[in-house]
Amino acid sequence: MLKEHPKGLIVAFFANMGERFGFYTMMAILVLFLQAKYGLSAEKAGSIYSWFYFAIYAMALVGGMLADYTKKYKTVILFGQIIMFAGYLLLSVPGLSLSITISGLFIIALGNGLFKGNLQAVVGQLYDDPKYAKFRDSAFMVFYMGINVGAFYAPFAATGIRNWWLKVNGFLHDGSLPSLCHQYINGTLKDTNELQLLANKASLTGPVTDLARFTQNYIDVFSRGYNYAFGIAAGALILSLIVYIVFNNLLPNKEKPAKASGVQINTGGTLKGIIAVGTAFALGIAIYYLTNKNIDLAFAFGLFIGFVTWMLQISTREERPRVTALLLVFLVVIFFWMSFHQNGLTLTLYARDYTFKSVDAFTSLFFGFYPIHAVIAAIAGVVLLMGQKNTVNLKLAGAILTTAGGALSYYFYSQGQAQNAISPEIFQSFNPLFIVALTFAVMGFFNFLNKKGLEPSTPRKIGYGMIIAAIGFALILFSSLNLISPHDLNGQAVPDSSRVSPYWLMSSYLILTIAELCLSPMGLSFVSKVAPTRFQGLMQGGWLLATAVGNKLLFVGTWAWDKLPLWEIWSIFIICCLISAAFMFSMLQRLERVTK
Repeated sequence: MLKEHPKGLIVAFFANMGERFGFYTMMAILVLFLQAKYGLSAEKAGSIYSWFYFAIYAMALVGGMLADYTKKYKTVILFGQIIMFAGYLLLSVPGLSLSITISGLFIIALGNGLFKGNLQAVVGQLYDDPKYAKFRDSAFMVFYMGINVGAFYAPFAATGIRNWWLKVNGFLHDGSLPSLCHQYINGTLKDTNELQLLANKASLTGPVTDLARFTQNYIDVFSRGYNYAFGIAAGALILSLIVYIVFNNLLPNKEKPAKASGVQINTGGTLKGIIAVGTAFALGIAIYYLTNKNIDLAFAFGLFIGFVTWMLQISTREERPRVTALLLVFLVVIFFWMSFHQNGLTLTLYARDYTFKSVDAFTSLFFGFYPIHAVIAAIAGVVLLMGQKNTVNLKLAGAILTTAGGALSYYFYSQGQAQNAISPEIFQSFNPLFIVALTFAVMGFFNFLNKKGLEPSTPRKIGYGMIIAAIGFALILFSSLNLISPHDLNGQAVPDSSRVSPYWLMSSYLILTIAELCLSPMGLSFVSKVAPTRFQGLMQGGWLLATAVGNKLLFVGTWAWDKLPLWEIWSIFIICCLISAAFMFSMLQRLERVTK
């Protein structure tokens, strides 16, 4: 399948995979680290998380502008990787204050802004060649799969290094302990019986006799394990950098200024910039007061409105229909990402607080690094055996994988206990695993529809993705019915009676993954196809700015976490996805026109 694509796609695939491994190693643990290290509430940790996630994507606008202005896309990408490495290296240092940790996060955001959108633009440039143009959608699905190969391994790396460091220091992992430890140290824990019970279970050296010493040691060791995980992220950046430096000659060069409608590259005059900034500021102030002085919403939407105003001003009459169509799509995806990226926030809190802490031997196969690879091998082998068009060699490989994977899966199952502890971070590996597993299946399905003349347009796929996402959150809502809500806990751990099977979250991630495949790679392809030539980097930055605004709205989940019943929290995201889908379908004909 990849023989039909330019070689530069593989370079972008591996450079992106290494960077995403580092990024998702950090994102799998960030909110948990902030709470464990600094004792932050869900709302405060969520606010920092959402500001960081906002900056990660908002800075792509700066990166896109810089690359479009200089036409040195590959140089900007290189500097982005170097800056990100510096940020990860800073976070790997134990004992940093909260302010320095936040500074490190925004160094990473700056580097990511220079890297991410411009690498996507370069992938799009590979397919500007007419002989590759028809493979653009599938190319972005392959590129997107690279993101998720790295993301699949990231939670295992983060969990593995933290649990290893805990064991070295005589402790076991328990996600409920850091909060109780901070409450004990602060003098706000009313009943120490539960802390004593969990501390005894987590101590490998026998019952705990000094809770004061235990609580401080446990927090220090727990959070330092996360610092070492950030160090793994820094190492992944080095590998990404090596791949990019050695093979970047296979990526296209656009050193000469592009032209559109006879006008040389120009990102807008002073007057237009002042108008855009003034509009953003005025509307930001209005949003600030209309939302009861919510600075998060005012800043995020003010910046987005400023970008929209600016793009409409600097685009020519010929470019404006395309620019307008892209801006409308950007508006829709804000609410998808606000919902979908709860996987690192409220869905992670749900995994930590409301799913079983331990599972049976069969379920544990999906939460262990080696067991899950055995299961993957067995399933891959069955797929190869069932492929009607597969060669004899492929079927032989399938038989070997099925036999070896099945045997290893049974071995790991037989070695399992009646109850096996699982870590909440591992839930974040399921989404990228499903992405990798389903990408070629979804590509094949769309290719089948294409041959029949029934393939949906890219905008229609995005609309379907929004509806499917709503279904994914509906499943979580159903699992949350009759569970005690966080605001009713009064600082205590969630009782076992309010914990549910991990299969609820796993199934939800499966549905959300299908939604993501219909929306995210399709959106990247749509932007690269529709964006005017002189705005390639800038419009990829605009897509990421919309993602940034959605990420800034992540705080809605943690704001509601301690205030609303669980089912009402998930209802917020269901409603947002359905309204966005309705809006997408209402402008479908307009969007489809600009792709022709």
